[in-house]
Amino acid sequence: MHYVYIIFSESVQKFYIGESEDTTERLTKHNSGAYSNAFTRQAKDWDLQVAIECPNRTIALKIEKHIKSMKSQVYIANLIKYSELREKLINRFNK
Repeated sequence: MHYVYIIFSESVQKFYIGESEDTTERLTKHNSGAYSNAFTRQAKDWDLQVAIECPNRTIALKIEKHIKSMKSQVYIANLIKYSELREKLINRFNK
């Protein structure tokens, strides 16, 4: 199983979207600065907002790309708040 995850940093007031098999491990690495990703290294207080369960990595990558392409904090906030939006995304890309 793969997940598209959305994390938020209170200190920088930003969201980050990624995909992983293990969101707990990934969050720990983001907060420890273990990744060379310059975006997530700017904070150490990332908090998991939502993890969208995907049937496989291919679908997870498509959903991750779609969310990032929206470039909208309102869209991200709605994905976090409304499970039916997340379900629609999975159905849309699971073809």
